[in-house]
Amino acid sequence: MNIVVVGISYKNTPLEIRERFSLTETQQDLLLSELKNDPSVIEAFVFSTCNRVEIYANVLEPVKAFETVLQRLFSVKKLQYTEELTKYFYSHRDKVAVEHLLRVTAGLDSMVLGEKQILGQAKTAFERARTQGMFTKCFHLLSNTAIRTGKKARNETDLGTGGSSVSWAAIVKAEQELGSLQDKSILIIGAGKMSDLAVGHIHNKGFRQLYLMNRTIGNAENLAEKYNGTVVPFCDIKEVLAQVDVCICSVGAPHYILDKETVEKVMPLRSRRRLVFIDISVPRNIDPLVSEVTEAQLFQLDDLQEVVDANMELRRQAAVQVQAMILEKSAAFFEKLAANTGREDSEVFADV
Repeated sequence: MNIVVVGISYKNTPLEIRERFSLTETQQDLLLSELKNDPSVIEAFVFSTCNRVEIYANVLEPVKAFETVLQRLFSVKKLQYTEELTKYFYSHRDKVAVEHLLRVTAGLDSMVLGEKQILGQAKTAFERARTQGMFTKCFHLLSNTAIRTGKKARNETDLGTGGSSVSWAAIVKAEQELGSLQDKSILIIGAGKMSDLAVGHIHNKGFRQLYLMNRTIGNAENLAEKYNGTVVPFCDIKEVLAQVDVCICSVGAPHYILDKETVEKVMPLRSRRRLVFIDISVPRNIDPLVSEVTEAQLFQLDDLQEVVDANMELRRQAAVQVQAMILEKSAAFFEKLAANTGREDSEVFADV
């Protein structure tokens, strides 16, 4: 057994590089298929979130694993394998790799310390790999250890105190720029999980008018009914931007859906009122050049770090407790794995 993780994250890689490696669901399936067909890879699963892309694998040749995994990732993304890009990727093995995974699922490695969404994203990643037949004894046990550690960290410490998501940070950023949102009009582009969380935070704080825009109208209508918003079509984007104070975008389209030219046409309709854009999409969906438009302000994912850093003392104290849990759970994982050597996968899975 040789467990390795190869990845990039917000900690060591700028957004413009991370977004080049962001994996759609189809690309995650394709990468898993590529790894499954590699005789040196026994098991694998893939994380792809707004803040990280990580590939975990149980391999026969750990020394070659970094290059093996990355070559397949670059192939799926249709990128040239170069030192300029590979320098951003880190790699951990065995005990360090396991402890890293437990830190990730516990929320210790997140931009927002203790965020809750990562645990659900981990479960999805594990299930995707299981469905593709990429889990055997070791990763069945590892995935369940990771999930239990994440739950224990949140249930038994103060790690989840207060706001705990990128969506929460986006709303706090909007408040920092504009003050109370109760007299503000807000446009949310996208109707996925991140948008749902953002709208929930906005609803709790109050607003004057909430507009919801999404390619699939039905999803936007569900959010509108849930939070008393108004669904608007994308073809009305200029008219809506002329009215709102904040635009939060979380779409995940492979291209920019808002460009500088569109925003330039909108601003004269606003009587010089400031318009705040917050793009929490990966890849980014608002052209960075929008920041050059007078009276328009654009904040992107990495700009939210300052929000995250404030008012986190309770969570930092809890993180010390969680780190102790991680060391304990990691040691228990390796002990159980050694004890179960030679047993059938189904028997091991029943124990965890």
